[in-house]
Amino acid sequence: MKFKTNAKCGGCVSAIGDKLNKVIKPEEWHIDLNTPEKLLKVTANVSPETIIALVADAGFKAQQLL
Repeated sequence: MKFKTNAKCGGCVSAIGDKLNKVIKPEEWHIDLNTPEKLLKVTANVSPETIIALVADAGFKAQQLL
């Protein structure tokens, strides 16, 4: 799954990671800050709604890309 996020820096990625790592393994997600979409890629078998909720809990936005 791929999501557009509003993460801007390593601190943002760390805050999002603190939430994601409670549900999925660290190796099952990655945020690429070098893309215009600040792309979050998730390989874990969880629902898109779960990922969006976890990112929101960290104070950021995530929108699934189809």
